[in-house]
Amino acid sequence: MILLRVTIAFLLLLLLPDWYIHRVYLKGLANWQKRLYWAPSLLLLALLGIFVTAQETFHDYFGIYLIVVLCIAVPKTFFVLFSLLVRGIGKLCRCSLPHGWIALFPSLGVCGYVIYGAVYGKENFKIHEVTFCSPDLPEAFDGYRILQISDIHSGSWKGNSEGLQRAINLCNAIQPDLAVFTGDLVNSRSDELPEFAPVFRQLTAKDGVYSILGNHDYGTYAHWDSEQDRLANVDSLIAYQRRMGWQLLLNEHRVLHRGNDSIALVGVENCGKPPFSDRADLPKALQGTEGMFKVLLSHDPTHWRREVLPDTDVQLMLAGHTHDMQISLLGFSVSRFIYPEHRGMYLENGRGLYVNIGLGYVLFPMRLGAWPEITVLTLRKCN
Repeated sequence: MILLRVTIAFLLLLLLPDWYIHRVYLKGLANWQKRLYWAPSLLLLALLGIFVTAQETFHDYFGIYLIVVLCIAVPKTFFVLFSLLVRGIGKLCRCSLPHGWIALFPSLGVCGYVIYGAVYGKENFKIHEVTFCSPDLPEAFDGYRILQISDIHSGSWKGNSEGLQRAINLCNAIQPDLAVFTGDLVNSRSDELPEFAPVFRQLTAKDGVYSILGNHDYGTYAHWDSEQDRLANVDSLIAYQRRMGWQLLLNEHRVLHRGNDSIALVGVENCGKPPFSDRADLPKALQGTEGMFKVLLSHDPTHWRREVLPDTDVQLMLAGHTHDMQISLLGFSVSRFIYPEHRGMYLENGRGLYVNIGLGYVLFPMRLGAWPEITVLTLRKCN
């Protein structure tokens, strides 16, 4: 389904701008020159057909292909938009403007920005400091600091453990009271982890490191010879996390103590709407936490409105999953059309949801504007 959407999007990105440029700017060229202009787009579409039909064989090269497509298609799209804008201004002013040359410069700038996102953006780690206030918070936990990371997607970092090492070093320098990971440790397979497990094992916090599973962690995006093989992969992933010293919460909770006060850290398996898996059992995870201040780890932010807000008294939920689509321009991302809560803090009647947009990347090996995130949430008691 994801690949189908990408295919449709790329058909539009590649063909519509070329159709416009062909009609407006290539009129005086010879036929062979026009065919030469169309050649790169047609070649990229042919390669897309190969990736669609043989994705398992060429999966490792798909990310490079996507970057090439974006470096060509996105600048062309911006060229068309600026060209239309300048031509419209020229008609309003009744003057002739060199719309082609004017549109060329911002398009080249966009191309450079895309290249920056592919080369540097995915390691442009940002630390976000956030405060959540609640009258329900016990006094002893006033000022308690929770470090949240999410969506590492280890397989995407193959051969670059140094990048993740730098991220973990930034996390440890914060010296949080608690560290949590909100799902999608791998793309699909547990065998993505051996290269990075020594790095993840270094993550520390005073009250420990806790984690949950995300939709990718169940291996549903890979081909398996049998369901038993897929389940064995999940068991292997769980075992890896425990060897790393991460305490995985599978529809359960832990009580954290400060003096005579305590709060509950609750973690559920992935709770998503189709096509994403729904394995969460929130009532089971909450058993025994009645009357306590609760922090819920749940990978998919849509869980907040579907079950958490209407059916529980959980004060704060931490999620990931959206990546903010890995692209945000001037604060705008298309993820807002898919997820009502897609990044940052959301409050409703004194209860909160924080959506971390992820430390890693998947499918598109780049980040633009939606920089990889390390979150530090400080809990405060308020009246």
